[in-house]
Amino acid sequence: QMCIRDSFSRTGTCGFFNTCCYGSSACGGSKCYKSTLKSKIYRVNLKGGIIMTGMWTIIAAAVSFGISALMGVWLIPFLRKVHFGSTILEDGPKWHKSKQGTPLMGGFMFIAGIIVSTILCVTLFHSTSEETRLATIKIYAGLLMAVAFGAVGFIDDYIKVVKKRNLGLKAYQKLLFQFLVAAAYLLSIYLSGGTSTTYIPFVGTVDIGLFYWPIAAILIVGMVNAVNLTDGIDGLCGSVTFFGAIFFMMIASFSGYIGMSIFSAAVAGGCLGFLIWNFHPAKVFMGDTGSLFLGGVVCALAFGIDMPILMIPVGIVYIVEMFSDILQVLYFRATHGKRIFKMAPIHHHFEMCGWSEVKIVLVFSVVTIIGGVCAFILSRV
Repeated sequence: QMCIRDSFSRTGTCGFFNTCCYGSSACGGSKCYKSTLKSKIYRVNLKGGIIMTGMWTIIAAAVSFGISALMGVWLIPFLRKVHFGSTILEDGPKWHKSKQGTPLMGGFMFIAGIIVSTILCVTLFHSTSEETRLATIKIYAGLLMAVAFGAVGFIDDYIKVVKKRNLGLKAYQKLLFQFLVAAAYLLSIYLSGGTSTTYIPFVGTVDIGLFYWPIAAILIVGMVNAVNLTDGIDGLCGSVTFFGAIFFMMIASFSGYIGMSIFSAAVAGGCLGFLIWNFHPAKVFMGDTGSLFLGGVVCALAFGIDMPILMIPVGIVYIVEMFSDILQVLYFRATHGKRIFKMAPIHHHFEMCGWSEVKIVLVFSVVTIIGGVCAFILSRV
C-alpha cells in the first residue's frame, strides 16, 4: 500500500480507502511519498484497490440496468391495463398527438433499479471498506431526496391521469413541496456535520457561511425543475442523465467518494435500462415521477461530492432548457405575444426547425459529454 499526497489537495481524505495520513505511521505502516501530479491524499492498494472500486461500479450499473430493463416487460402492460396513459397538451407539436395514451409513470422502472442497486452495492462495499459517516449519510439522504421528489412527481402524474387535469399540481403547490424536500435534505446534511464550504474551481474550498443553505435550496429546486423540462421528447432526459451520471461517477472516483461513485453508476445503469423502452419511438414515458426523481439524483450526486458548482457544466443541457422556457415566457409577456423561439423549451424549437427526435437526443448528448469533460477537468484544478 502507498499513500500519495496530491499537491492540489482540497481535503484530507483518502482517494480510495479510509483516511490516509501522509508522513504518519497512522496509515498502518504503509509506504508514503509525495506526488506533484495530483492534489489529494490517496491510500492506494496497488494489488486490488482500483480494480475493486471499478468492480463495484460495474456491478451497481449492471444490477440497476437489469432491474430497469426487465421491469418494462410487465410494467408497461400493467400501465396500459389501468389506463395510465399520457395526455398530450394542445400547445405542443401537432405530431406529438400520435403519442396520446403512451403509458406514463415509467420512471418507476429506473427508480426501482437505482434504489435496489445503490443500497445493495454500497452496503456490500462498506462491509469491506470504510467511508466517513458524512459521506455515507450523503448517499442515503440523497437517495431519499430523489425518492421524495419522485413522490411529488407521482402526485402530479396521478392528478393528470386519474383526475383528468392536464397540468397536474398547481405551480405554487409543486414549488412548496419541492422546497420542503430540499430543506429536509440540507437539514439532514447539516445535522450530520456538513458545513457551508464548497469547492470552486481555480479558487479552492470556500466557506459561504449562512448564505450557503438558502442558495443550495434554490439551486436544488431549480435544477430539479430544469431536468423535468428536459423530459419532452423520446429518450432525451434519460440519455442526457445517463452521460451526466457517467461523468459524476468518474469525478467521484478520482476524488475519493467511492460510495457516491457506486450511486452514480447505478443511476447510469438505470437510465440505460429505461432507454430500451423510452428511445424513439417510446413505448413508455418516465412522467414527472421519473424526471423529478432524476432531478433529485443529479443534485444528490453533485452535493454528495461537495462540488455542486459542477452541475453547471454537467447539466448544461438542463440549464439551457430551463432558461429557454423562462426567456420565452418573459419575452412573450413583455412584447404581448412575440416569441424568441418557435416553441419552448428549446428541444421543441429544434423540432419545429425540422430536426428529428433522434437527432436532438444525439446532439444534446454530445453537448452533455463536452460539458462532462469540462466538469472533470475543473474538478481536478
